[in-house]
Amino acid sequence: VQLQASGGGMAQAGGSLRLSCAASGGTLSYYYMGWIRQAPGKEREFVAGISWPGARKNYATSVKGRFTISRDNVRHTVDLQMDSLKPEDTAIYYCAADRGSPVSTRAAFWGQETLVTVSS
Repeated sequence: VQLQASGGGMAQAGGSLRLSCAASGGTLSYYYMGWIRQAPGKEREFVAGISWPGARKNYATSVKGRFTISRDNVRHTVDLQMDSLKPEDTAIYYCAADRGSPVSTRAAFWGQETLVTVSS
């Protein structure tokens, strides 16, 4: 599956951004989906994941209660609503997909980078 991410940008601390990921020329059906991020000078880290068709969601401790992952199985999109942003959320974000297992930093399919910058 080919993934296209959008929605990155700049926000102030406490603000919100919404990332979206869409299947390009295909479908997200039966895929576990998620978001991974990489902050400057740090390793990639799992942010949020959602099962197919969407009953199970999981989040990194650092974003729990602030970020919400969702999927639209008709439009074949996955969104990440990011609220109460903190400067430490600044990172390159990746949409990722996998089949048969939840998304992790070793996911099989990756979208392109989308940059999120949060200023204090």
